Amino acid sequence: MSERVTQPEGSQIVIEMWADLGCPWCYVGKHRLQAAISQRPDADRFTIRMRSFELDPGAPRELEKNEDSFIRTHGGTVAHVLQAERQMQAMARKEGLEYSIDRLNANTFDLHRVVQYAGDQGRGFEFFSDVQDGFFTGALNPFDPDALAGVAESAGLDGRRVREILAGDEYADRVRADRAEGLELGATGVPFVVLDRRVAAPGARKVAGYAQLLEQVAGPAPEERVS
Repeated sequence: MSERVTQPEGSQIVIEMWADLGCPWCYVGKHRLQAAISQRPDADRFTIRMRSFELDPGAPRELEKNEDSFIRTHGGTVAHVLQAERQMQAMARKEGLEYSIDRLNANTFDLHRVVQYAGDQGRGFEFFSDVQDGFFTGALNPFDPDALAGVAESAGLDGRRVREILAGDEYADRVRADRAEGLELGATGVPFVVLDRRVAAPGARKVAGYAQLLEQVAGPAPEERVS
């Protein structure tokens, strides 16, 4: 999926981002994408739409240490996991992002169901971003329904509605459909970004890399145009 035909100047561009809560590269890549957009004078042309992609659908609902979660799915030792996490932490901090290695993980399916609701309200990316930022900075337990409802309310959503969703199974089919669609489009992991349904970008690109993709689908930023 890659076309170089750009949209007319001023037209709206939808960027779909498949991601999962506990994915460190999603956390970094999300901020890089936002930085690339913010550098353009026409930043308001771009809308990021959150799409669900569980990396570990079989993860337990009970909280487990981050290193235990990684070893369960990838193997290795605690020492190896901590070394990789410290490297990730150092890289994130160089980019101005806080990064806690003392995280607890659990199944993210219910969170994705709430993200689907938030998306219906036009706040899907903002809600997911707030939750993920809180998770990686160590300020939030996103597996606590009350904490999740609190973030939702701060994002202008209905906290009571969030609790209702968490208590049932609403949006379950849509979470599964999102993941299936991502796989069909070529995602083998996340982050996976699709710009304007024409250009697919797997992995966490650098800010400059995302900027090139934005130019590919939207044309040069206005101040770069030759009169």
